[in-house]
Amino acid sequence: MPRGDANLWELSDLCTPWCIHVAATLGVAAHLQTGHHELDSLAAACRCNARYLGLMLRHLVAKGVFDEPTPGRFELNDVARGFLEPGANLGFNLDRLGGRMAYAWGTLLEAVRTGAPAYANLFGRSFWEDLDVHPELAADFDALMGPEGHGTPDPGVLLDDDWASVRTVVDVGGGSGAMLAEILRAHPAMHGTLVDLPKTVARAAAVFAEAGVIDRARVVGQSFFDPLPPGADLYLLMKVVSNWTGEHLKAILRRCGEAAGAGGRIVVSGGVKADSRSQGLSIETVLIGGMTYGLDEFRSIAADAALQVVKAGAQQSGRFVVECRRTAP
Repeated sequence: MPRGDANLWELSDLCTPWCIHVAATLGVAAHLQTGHHELDSLAAACRCNARYLGLMLRHLVAKGVFDEPTPGRFELNDVARGFLEPGANLGFNLDRLGGRMAYAWGTLLEAVRTGAPAYANLFGRSFWEDLDVHPELAADFDALMGPEGHGTPDPGVLLDDDWASVRTVVDVGGGSGAMLAEILRAHPAMHGTLVDLPKTVARAAAVFAEAGVIDRARVVGQSFFDPLPPGADLYLLMKVVSNWTGEHLKAILRRCGEAAGAGGRIVVSGGVKADSRSQGLSIETVLIGGMTYGLDEFRSIAADAALQVVKAGAQQSGRFVVECRRTAP
């Protein structure tokens, strides 16, 4: 039912989100933390115009972000301390990946008209191609997906939490290895393989070394559209499914099934939900055309890729996990 208190002008407010992004980009919270509370001092630390900074901060104060206990003196509050979290800097900073995500919303009209992401219309190349050309953006993306952005990955990806039969795991599209590192650290007898593009897996050695698992982890720099390392007990697709649609998604699932053979399992975490209701619009949709699939729809997609969904359910964390096996040839 429509909400009776909805206000069209308030809902269309672009001032607040842009103020948040600019505050993050200027490092306002960090400068306040180091003692630059007076407006002129804060503006000098941020290297910006004091008058405009004051206008922006007073708008955020009115919205509950930052406090102004006396005129021209600003303080952190509980909301504003969120700027100090690493993920906020990655997601909001207009000079980094946050800029790509913010400006990409300007392509929404074309995406709605055409049914395809229009990221390339603004930035000259697709999102994945953009990351490949700009390693600093790719590093931000890996960090946002890993510990800096979303905290230490939870290695409990199996619905039954029964790892007794899992000796080898392949993390398909696993970025720089944060999830695989946690899985191997939790299971000292296990060996793992990280599969992602060469520039991405090149950053994994430091992750594995810090986790103390470098002797049990190997990296394979390749596309997951190519044949995957075969014969592992478990193939993990963590936050991969929601990034692909149509034949691309089927191709990834098919490669996993081919590599797993009759004895391996494919576990999907992220990108599938229990019911069939339409998903909400997300930044993934705008950037890459990604989406979250209802379970019935995913069953059909998996079947086209010669996979059968054998188990599905929500974990205590709320994460919805799907387990597949290859169907008989």
